[in-house]
Amino acid sequence: MKIKRLFDCLEHQLQHFPKSDMLAAKENGQWTTYSTEQVAEIVNRFSAGLIDLGVSGRDITPESSDKIAIISNNRPEWIFTDLAVQQIGAILVPVYPTTSPLELEFILNDAAVQYLFVSNAELLEKAKAVAAKVPSIKAIYTFDKIEAAKHWSEVTELANDALLQKVNEVKATIPVSHLATIIYTSGTTGTPKGVMLSHRNIYSNVQFSKESFPFNDAPDSKVLSFLPLNHIFEKTVTYIYLYSGISIYYAESLETIGDNLREIKPDGFTTVPRLLEKVFERIMSKGNELTGLKRKLFFWAVDLAEKYDNLKSGGLWYNIQLAIANKLIFSKWREALGGNVSFIVTGGAACQVKLLRIFNAANIPVFEGYGPTENSPVISVNRQAKGLTKFGTVGPVINGVQLKLEEDGEICVAGPSVMEGYYKRPDLTAEA
Repeated sequence: MKIKRLFDCLEHQLQHFPKSDMLAAKENGQWTTYSTEQVAEIVNRFSAGLIDLGVSGRDITPESSDKIAIISNNRPEWIFTDLAVQQIGAILVPVYPTTSPLELEFILNDAAVQYLFVSNAELLEKAKAVAAKVPSIKAIYTFDKIEAAKHWSEVTELANDALLQKVNEVKATIPVSHLATIIYTSGTTGTPKGVMLSHRNIYSNVQFSKESFPFNDAPDSKVLSFLPLNHIFEKTVTYIYLYSGISIYYAESLETIGDNLREIKPDGFTTVPRLLEKVFERIMSKGNELTGLKRKLFFWAVDLAEKYDNLKSGGLWYNIQLAIANKLIFSKWREALGGNVSFIVTGGAACQVKLLRIFNAANIPVFEGYGPTENSPVISVNRQAKGLTKFGTVGPVINGVQLKLEEDGEICVAGPSVMEGYYKRPDLTAEA
């Protein structure tokens, strides 16, 4: 099949890489997995239930298409909701769980959100308090089972054969130009801006990023996901995973990432520099607890790694020492990350060159990239190919992106990944 819309990635995986663990999360202390077939069935029934509730794309314009908001940590239900909403032409509006009540009220009103899905009791209370000031909201559903609250599964239970047939009919009519999501970003001044991203925007970025990111079709691979899915970086990477047949395991929380890495032994993950810094700080803390020869070996290895340069050889003696350091010291670092990590992609802020040198010397490959929400988001990324990773840079520009650096330092880009504009803000769109 030819992929056109983001939700087509699910059918692509079903046809080419049907998996027993497409998505996974911990429930009551145990990993619960969802197969590709299960996800497809859940998503279709979810779409059918939404149609029964009256949700649709209307005339497939940003203003008229119904909006569904989600406030949740990363979990399979997030993806179920995203796909189910897309399939019927509605538009997903993801919101950070940490968004202030005032900003949440603005976003829900600005987008005229009809249905709101939240993960837990705390967010339910927050949403209920704000919803009283948002006249468009018809109902709030939760992912956790909470007494006296509507559970998201109630929507799937509305499905019947006629509605499921309707889902298939509607799916076929969704154009690539239609919005897949509106992502509100906090402006430096004033109210949040709604970045409108179409299926074409995000899917083109998925395809061009996939060519450059350090993984290929890999139906035997798995990743750990913990960056917020409402951030376009993790969302776009998620669709690369889905298209490539890579299993996605969701971390329980930021505090359990270390345990989750050791449990599932992923092939890689995406992160931000601050979390890499925390990993390094934890490693150094362990090193400082050592004594005697072990301590000397540890800091000898770290000093050696700080001198690592992937673009030129350190010479025979350096390479021999680094091989010894990898066997004696860095192998333990790799085990702490599960033992299988072959890629870490980082973005969102500049990564310390020192960390890039040390992790890459330790055979924990870290690739830094760059891109704003408005470009869906990837503009450039360092690569696995020889000579295409340079520490302290964000790598070469990916295919499909035309980039121009203005004299004042402003970065101007063009291409199919560039947003459709800011929602209901033609003035800001004209300035962009």
